Amino acid sequence: MFTGIVETIGVVKEFIETDTSDVGGYGSSIVITDCPVILEDAHLGDSIAVNGTCVTITDFNSTDFKVGVAPETLRRTNLGGLRPGDKVNLERAVAGHVRFGGHFVQGHIDTTASILSITPDGNALTFWFQPRDSSVLRFIVEKGFIAVDGASLTVIDVDETNRKAFSVMLISYTQEKIVTAKKLVGDTVNIEVDLMGKLLEKQVTLQIENQLKGQLNSTLTGLVEKIVDSKLKELK
Repeated sequence: MFTGIVETIGVVKEFIETDTSDVGGYGSSIVITDCPVILEDAHLGDSIAVNGTCVTITDFNSTDFKVGVAPETLRRTNLGGLRPGDKVNLERAVAGHVRFGGHFVQGHIDTTASILSITPDGNALTFWFQPRDSSVLRFIVEKGFIAVDGASLTVIDVDETNRKAFSVMLISYTQEKIVTAKKLVGDTVNIEVDLMGKLLEKQVTLQIENQLKGQLNSTLTGLVEKIVDSKLKELK
């Protein structure tokens, strides 16, 4: 579990293609350097978020660490496009004594998104992102939170009809702390939507299906029933 508060920016030192069961596992491995601050208390097997993707430390020293990247991770995220010299957002798994300043981030990427536009607004920047899988837009709501390359950000607007995109705004401080601010139109970012939205949709769908079948054995009560009743009234 992560908070979406990026701790530091690392630099890709090496991208290793592997086809055998090696220390990094079957698939690929990435070596990241220039990040001693997050390696002071590192252990083999620790989880760490690289551009918001939860991966496992398989080797490390005082300045570098190595992670294994599975084929599914390469398909779902932007990690497969990393090359030596690229910068990445880094965050250690949350500890019990840390203030929770962002939101609950799993490190399980839902899809990638392309940057459609970057517009200055005072000293802030407004980014519009178009998800590769547009179905995730139903989980993205105005003033809700979202993880972009692992950074917890607030959604400014959602356009599900025309651009099929959403926007966020980066204040000047955030621009200095995450890699997204240095990206260009057309570049790709990792997107993780709110887990609670997905869980709620599943429970509401089950509730509706059960009601249509005459079965009222919902796993949720109260809130879900009110939402379902309201939605059914709208449909009628």
